Amino acid sequence: MVLMVSGRTDVVAFYSKWFMKRVEEGFFDVRNPFNPKLISRINFNDVDLIMFCTKNPIPILNDLSKIKKPMLFHVTLTPYKKDIEPNLPPKGHIIEAIKKVSTIIGIDNVVVRYDPILINDKYNIEYHKKAFNNMCKLLNGYVKQIIVSFIDDYKNVRKNYNILKYKKLNENDYKEIGTSFSRSAKENHMTVQTCFEEKTLVEYGFIKRDCLSKELAYIMTGKKIKEQSARKEKKCHCVEMADIGVYNSCKHFCKYCYANYDEKKVNNNYNKHDINSSLLIGKIEKDDIIKIRKG
Repeated sequence: MVLMVSGRTDVVAFYSKWFMKRVEEGFFDVRNPFNPKLISRINFNDVDLIMFCTKNPIPILNDLSKIKKPMLFHVTLTPYKKDIEPNLPPKGHIIEAIKKVSTIIGIDNVVVRYDPILINDKYNIEYHKKAFNNMCKLLNGYVKQIIVSFIDDYKNVRKNYNILKYKKLNENDYKEIGTSFSRSAKENHMTVQTCFEEKTLVEYGFIKRDCLSKELAYIMTGKKIKEQSARKEKKCHCVEMADIGVYNSCKHFCKYCYANYDEKKVNNNYNKHDINSSLLIGKIEKDDIIKIRKG
């Protein structure tokens, strides 16, 4: 089993102490987001690989050596300021944290996600080209792979359009981004690819690769892990993962976020977090149904 930590919230940034306590206790309970009375119990012994997805690795740095499982880190690093990403630490601190993660778990196990790209009058294409090039230079020798995505039309994105004011990209824009990013990555001994995008940018020098392929999962675990069945469009061939996160619980409050759509609910959920609970948010209730998840 691949444990996803997490695509629904930033567990590493806000709930690292809880995560480490669950590792010590040996299991995680996860409420089904579509059937809240149904809980999946994941035994840590059944986990073959942990996929960390975070914007801020700093809170877990000192605990990584305690986690006796193969690990991958996908760290999202974008060049936006407080108008778009109000609660992130300074980007220089995140870059130093990425370097430390790379030193601890190895350069092949750390990926940077430049995600999402949004273009507006303030964050124009020239801004992104310079930011991406600078990021590559700073992480040369610590990261080999960068994944890029473009902003999607999520509910939160539409709600925050007056802040984001993003523009639709044309083919010239994709070409300019693709060729510039490819050059910057190559000059700094990195590859660059898109993730789950219609525009792969392979014609401009990007490579085609899945975020976590069956092949990579096999190399890291020695086990064959099936693809995600939910993504039937087959744009994505990443392996199946068990996500322990909860939607509407990330306090980064990024204006483009797909996992948050109600800041009041985020605060309410955050206040329900109990480090001693087996659930990330809330506690087990008498009428909950708990089933062991094996894969």
